[in-house]
Amino acid sequence: MLMWFATNVSISVYNIITYEPYILKAVSPHYIVKFFMRNGKTAFDLLGAVFLAITGAEAMFADLGHFNKRAIQWGFSFVVYPSLILTYAGETAYLTKNPEKITNAYYSSIPENVYWPMFVISTLAAVVSSQSMISATFSIVKQSLSLGCFPRVNIIHTSSKHQGQVYSPEINYILMILTLGLVVGFKGGVELANAYGVVVIWVMIITTFLTTLVMLVIWKTNIILVLAFFLPYMLIEGIFMTSLLKKIPQGGWVPFAISAFFLTIMLSWSYGRIKKTTYEAERKMSIEDLDQMLSLNSNIYRTQGICFFFTDLVYGIPPIVRHYIQHTNSVREIMVIVTVRILPIKTVQPEERFNVGKLGNKGVYRCLVQFGYKDSQNMKGDEYVASVLTKIQEITNSRTEKHKIQSAAERGIVFLLGRTILKANKENGTLARLTIDYLYRFLQKNSRAAVSTLEIPPERTLQIGMMYEI
Repeated sequence: MLMWFATNVSISVYNIITYEPYILKAVSPHYIVKFFMRNGKTAFDLLGAVFLAITGAEAMFADLGHFNKRAIQWGFSFVVYPSLILTYAGETAYLTKNPEKITNAYYSSIPENVYWPMFVISTLAAVVSSQSMISATFSIVKQSLSLGCFPRVNIIHTSSKHQGQVYSPEINYILMILTLGLVVGFKGGVELANAYGVVVIWVMIITTFLTTLVMLVIWKTNIILVLAFFLPYMLIEGIFMTSLLKKIPQGGWVPFAISAFFLTIMLSWSYGRIKKTTYEAERKMSIEDLDQMLSLNSNIYRTQGICFFFTDLVYGIPPIVRHYIQHTNSVREIMVIVTVRILPIKTVQPEERFNVGKLGNKGVYRCLVQFGYKDSQNMKGDEYVASVLTKIQEITNSRTEKHKIQSAAERGIVFLLGRTILKANKENGTLARLTIDYLYRFLQKNSRAAVSTLEIPPERTLQIGMMYEI
């Protein structure tokens, strides 16, 4: 990127000196006022084209979360901003003498003897700019996953030092398909530029509103200072936004269509997750219910061995456990209900990985397993089972119960995965049934399971399904 800026500045200085040295006067706001007074509505319509210059600068800062505030301030103030001013000034100086070249101003303004080197550097700079947008998309998807408002996809942490540097193969393929579709569909740069210009101005407007909200709610800023920030920015962004409205039929509709597509996915997933969580909270088993179900007077057969039952419910016993026990009429003599949680740290110390507790008096235990984002989630070997059983025996005072746990481990271990399917009942409206029965279930079927990253021995794994009628 430094090479990109340096070469652009060098060529622009050459063009300014060669064609129109006085072009630097354009930095003065005096000329934009004169331009508007002289051209009126035409000048207002041209703001849409002017804004495309801003979108190019915005792309380079799409992934700024990986840099600190001082780096951003210095980088923009002393490298990016002056380089952009000189680059556009150089192009404009060239166009004053060659106005017929306006459709390809950038490459036309490059001297012939450095054209191909600049072509290579421009291509590499475009890759860097695109990579920042791609990385930003991965970061947004990861944050959405943490909030539970996006279907589960594979998130790979590419750095052991920075948590925010992530990669998602599924999202990468979706971006590739969308990119190829836009290029093939539009077959030109004008519509793509319009789409990008429209989406950037709306991002800026939304950011201004969210920043204002933070100032009011979190920072408790004085209302006068809030207005001093909000009004000028909204005036400038509002003018640009209205000038770009006529670009919507000419490609500007694309970001709204893509936003509607992803909004439908996120709302459907969030709605389904809320319904699922509510259902489980209302019907989860208490310890007393579990003890009564497994009491000596019941007809439940306690088979030999240990069962690790995986669930994403952190508190309480999920209803799928009752469903499993009732319909199989049996349960292992030792059952461990396991919940896996990924923490926002690189690694979890071995002594902090397992948090176990006893559920009732009938050989049922709870185990919370914690991993860092760079930890191996391998549960295939005997080491994992031995670690969990050691933790359980530490909280057990009875020698008989310790011997029972050890004996059960020697007789066989099975891993049970719970899978729930949602179905809307007839009392729900048409929209709710459409969302649950079609959209959410489609997303659930095609997204990764909560325990998909765990490495569990397949020869000892069973999957138990249950339908929730919401």
